[in-house]
Amino acid sequence: MQRREFITKTTALGATAALLPDTLFSRNVEEKKVRLAIIGVGERGSYLIKEAVSQGGAEAVAICDIDPAAIARTKEKIKKYQSREVAVYSGERDFEKIVQRDDIDAVLIATPWQWHTPMALAALKAGKPTGCEVPVALTVKDCWALVDAVEKTGVPLMMMENVCYRRDVMAVLNMARQGLFGRVTYAECGYQHDLREVLFNDGKTAHGKGLEFGEKAYSEARWRTQHHVDRNGELYPTHGIGPVAQVFNINHGNQFSHLTSMATPALSLHEYLVEKGGPEHPNAKVNFKCGDVVTTLIKCTNGEVVKMTHDVSSPRPYSLGFRIQGTQGIWTEDAKGIYLQKKAPKPHEYEPAQKYFDEYDHPLWKNLGKEAQGAGHGGMDYFVIRSFVESVRRKMPFPQDVYDAAAWSVIGPLSEASIDKGSKPMDIPDFTRGKWKSRPALFAMGDV
Repeated sequence: MQRREFITKTTALGATAALLPDTLFSRNVEEKKVRLAIIGVGERGSYLIKEAVSQGGAEAVAICDIDPAAIARTKEKIKKYQSREVAVYSGERDFEKIVQRDDIDAVLIATPWQWHTPMALAALKAGKPTGCEVPVALTVKDCWALVDAVEKTGVPLMMMENVCYRRDVMAVLNMARQGLFGRVTYAECGYQHDLREVLFNDGKTAHGKGLEFGEKAYSEARWRTQHHVDRNGELYPTHGIGPVAQVFNINHGNQFSHLTSMATPALSLHEYLVEKGGPEHPNAKVNFKCGDVVTTLIKCTNGEVVKMTHDVSSPRPYSLGFRIQGTQGIWTEDAKGIYLQKKAPKPHEYEPAQKYFDEYDHPLWKNLGKEAQGAGHGGMDYFVIRSFVESVRRKMPFPQDVYDAAAWSVIGPLSEASIDKGSKPMDIPDFTRGKWKSRPALFAMGDV
């Protein structure tokens, strides 16, 4: 049964996939492996290609990166899972060459954000199905460019948003589709993660406790910190908005309508630098533009409201701040609790969420949870890579396609524009050009 067949046989969007036959989750060892090229093999890219080849459904054909050390580390990882020697590309524009190879079936992209759009466009125009790390674009124009390229070439693009595959998130999606929360009308989400050590990591001290960023800095500090200097808005929207978009059926009977954003002063990064390096440290003189906390409100066409929070500069525990609220109940990540009006043992009190996560565990996790053990980010990386590889192999639509990629990524530049204009509401484009009204949902409706 292919995913499209499964959808047409489902009588309502809210139906669960609990009755999927186990045969859908198995792979015939005789099936041909998907031949992959990957552009960008730093920490994230190296892991992605390792995960892809270790699952057994893919082989690495070629890798591309300008860092010789990253190339060497990745080659060693790949050797553990395949005998084929990978081809290496190391020039800054070699991504334009690697996508032209006639012995690859698909391309993965895991480079700094500003390279995602040009590299994805090159792969799509070369006819290669493409998986791109998040966000896929930094401007409204680039979001449209990717949509136009997919529609013109007929070649699909998948945004590799892994949080949509988080086990508790998928259980809550399963619950929402079965109506346990009633009509879901409100959600909260975001990216709340103390990244100060990541943003100032010179590679000379353990756990990223350096104070450098820029060309000489190490890892993500080479490029990620500069966004905080140049931009003020939702810099990293997709981890939070992706799971919420699935619950609200965005691009599948619903869409984002408009947003408004505001930001606090930008104080925490400067304070951190002064505390760690003193007032005379060169980076203590840098003016950071991105507010410590950015808040965005999004209105949906069907009436729902989403509150997003971007908070990576403040001292705080990690949380994506999920909250799903409907007419019959609520789940909130930070309270680790669920309250369902018809099931709660006590009024006005949360129950521990875990028993519901166990009861409504999504079929993907029920069937493949053991295989996912040990994979990155609590196993969700296993699922996002498997989804990409299996969709390419079976020539099936990606469950997170270019329309999702554009609608989730565009929140970044639109929030910047809103803040710049005094929190003015900004319309969110309809990247589907009206097709959202009838497009069936694909995510987690089959076995990928």
